[in-house]
Amino acid sequence: MSNYIHVPPGSPEVPKLDITVSEQEGPGYRQGALQLLRRLRPHWRPEEVTLQLFTDGITNKLIGCYVGDITDDVVLVRIYGNKTELLVDRDEEVKSFRVLQAHGCAPQLYCTFNNGLCYEFMQGEALDPEHVCNPDIFRLIARQLAKIHTIHAHNGWIPKSNLWLKMGKYFSLIPTEFADEEVNKRFLSDIPSPQVLQEEMAWMKERLSNLGSPVVLCHNDLLCKNIIYNKKRG
Repeated sequence: MSNYIHVPPGSPEVPKLDITVSEQEGPGYRQGALQLLRRLRPHWRPEEVTLQLFTDGITNKLIGCYVGDITDDVVLVRIYGNKTELLVDRDEEVKSFRVLQAHGCAPQLYCTFNNGLCYEFMQGEALDPEHVCNPDIFRLIARQLAKIHTIHAHNGWIPKSNLWLKMGKYFSLIPTEFADEEVNKRFLSDIPSPQVLQEEMAWMKERLSNLGSPVVLCHNDLLCKNIIYNKKRG
């Protein structure tokens, strides 16, 4: 959905903190995380705070912060990956997060900072491919997605798809070669050429644009690990 996301009136404001958290492990990101926690959890004693690295992916680094061994209250610190702003509109991402939170489809967003955001930890299990083959679980996923797809976040505007705009942005970032000779060899032999990919996208655009499908609010990053299943709560 393109440039039409509006946060519902009355939604809590999300503070923007002028803090930068280092991506380096150990003292690097701990110092920045503790600065955030002084604002978000001022009653926590810094020496008692445990930091646990949950993910260290190419897109984001996710760190869980809690006191001692108590995981009832965990603050998640997400550090954006290098140059990911070229792919992701961070302002729109925060708007989407707040819209989903207002409809009970996302955890509480505590704050944003210079290179990331902090939000509530949701108790449960991050799913694997075998989980999503379970009918009991995939039906729950389908119901939750249906709920997201029915959210009207466009404030009266007729929403337009940003799929082709986003795909065009991806194409503008495609490398032509890599310095590493072995990597470059795999790149040239295993990846279709930009021309082939452009032709495939043109084919998709022609057919999908004529289906008359409604444009709805979408997740856009529905990896298994982005789905949390709380068995007790169903």
